[in-house]
Amino acid sequence: MDFTFVSKSFQDLSNVELYEMLKFRQEVFILEQNCVYLDADGKDLQCQHLLMYSEGKLVACARLIPAGLSYAEVSLGRIATSKVVRGSGAGRLLMNRAIEECSKIFGSVPIRISAQYYAKAFYENFGFVAHGKIYDEDGIDHIEMLRTPPGH
Repeated sequence: MDFTFVSKSFQDLSNVELYEMLKFRQEVFILEQNCVYLDADGKDLQCQHLLMYSEGKLVACARLIPAGLSYAEVSLGRIATSKVVRGSGAGRLLMNRAIEECSKIFGSVPIRISAQYYAKAFYENFGFVAHGKIYDEDGIDHIEMLRTPPGH
């Protein structure tokens, strides 16, 4: 399976890219996870968006969030993969690219995430370390995790 990436600020997303991204996130986070919440939280406008395509179809995405918007550190959020690519290594590719993009845009800085607890081991593969206690967010257990780049 071949994947292509698009990384754009909110302002640079085309109407079609924006629509596809919002629709995709609603399918994954709201419908699949049966979790009713407002996805359009006002942060997208200040973020970089990483979109991953296979054969012209959006199959994964992540939101790169500047420091001070969600946490004191740079953060990643709205990390999602389509059912059709889960288990194919697409999530690993997405995370590696998201970390690379963060470094390009924000420099070699720590990255914080609010991880769904069941995926803790997945994020540990990328150097994220759990911080704090498990907490409930919209009915799903989460834990904050921090990745500190080498040399920090």
